[in-house]
Amino acid sequence: MDIDGEAEENSRRVQVRFVTKLKPPLKAPPTSIAIPPNLTRLGLSTLVNNLLQSAGNPDWKLEPFDFLIDGELVRMSLEKFLLAKGISAEKVLEIEYIKAVAPRKEEEPSFHDDWVSAVDGSDPRFIVTGCYDGLARLWKASGVCTHVLEGHSDVVASVGIIHPEGAEAVTLATASKDRTLRLWKFDIEEPINNPINVRAFKILRGHRESVQSVAAQKSGDMVCSGSWDSTINLWRTNDNTDGDLVSIKKRKVNDQADESQLEGEAMSTLVGHTQCVSSVVWPQHDTIYSASWDHSVRRWDVETGKDLTDIFCGKVLTCIDVGGESSALIAAGASDPILRIWDPRKPGTSAPVFQFSSHTSWVSACKWHKKSWFHLVTASYDGKVMLWDLRTAWPLAVIESHKDKVLCADWWRGDSVVSGGADSKLSISSGIPVL
Repeated sequence: MDIDGEAEENSRRVQVRFVTKLKPPLKAPPTSIAIPPNLTRLGLSTLVNNLLQSAGNPDWKLEPFDFLIDGELVRMSLEKFLLAKGISAEKVLEIEYIKAVAPRKEEEPSFHDDWVSAVDGSDPRFIVTGCYDGLARLWKASGVCTHVLEGHSDVVASVGIIHPEGAEAVTLATASKDRTLRLWKFDIEEPINNPINVRAFKILRGHRESVQSVAAQKSGDMVCSGSWDSTINLWRTNDNTDGDLVSIKKRKVNDQADESQLEGEAMSTLVGHTQCVSSVVWPQHDTIYSASWDHSVRRWDVETGKDLTDIFCGKVLTCIDVGGESSALIAAGASDPILRIWDPRKPGTSAPVFQFSSHTSWVSACKWHKKSWFHLVTASYDGKVMLWDLRTAWPLAVIESHKDKVLCADWWRGDSVVSGGADSKLSISSGIPVL
């Protein structure tokens, strides 16, 4: 019997106490225990599951966990983590555990006739997709298409759900390579067996090149659009025949005039970018953010049209979103392919506060989780969708549900990720316990 070896092994053990904000039966006993220092996340997860099972839960089903020490996720062995962070193992170490943020289920894909170029999951009732076939579609669930939006003559590059206060009807904006935007309004409450074809109530003309991105003001009164002509246009979303009305077109059906179709022109144009405006977001009433192929992120004052902030990163920028702590962090994907995050509240904002570099090709989409300061989702031409947490440099999960380039991604219902790509399908990865 190797008494010396056994004594050495015991001396190397670390005293830990597992704590959590999770509710019973996910709450482990608060007593401290001695564990081997070479345990990784998987070993710690097994240990916590054993503690939960032995604490009066005989029918316990295994649950994957993640672990935080001093607010940072553990992504190496406990020993290496403590060494890297200079944390003493002499005292009882408090380790917080949370549910691992990864999909529990992959829904059946929803197939399209061409590449899926855009997706919006901001309404829990449905998902909107834009496609290379020139159509936008509404999906109530996996494989259940309820509405087809017809009218564009080229790729639908971007879709945006407009959320006017107190409105019952669904209002959408679409942007296309046919140089126009279209606004749509319809009711989704009545049950239907076959998809309903919908026509836009308003066509917005004014861009000289393809329209790449659209975003709605929170009030729903306006949308903004970014284009390959290097400009950002602002448009009214109302269906009244007021100042922005150019003409009313009527479609003839059997020599009878059908519904009228308004045409609108831009209220104002934001000028400053020198190349394609690849992505726009409108997170606050009076502030728009944009990302461009000219390597810059810009913040615009809607009222004055002035460019308030320029951040240059030296790479083509492909997508942008604003969220995180106090909804103040700017995330942008690039061609190099790194996801960069800036905090404009800090001096020297040209330097990112976080950089994530696990993708191997262009980052095509990035979206903050609306109710978490830490979590984002990204999509890439490398065919992968990745879930991120600011508390670690490694992705929490890699979703490989696509067989080709992933062109778009978003959160849906708080616990699902929706994505579309060059394999012509919408994927739904569900059961992701972010909160």
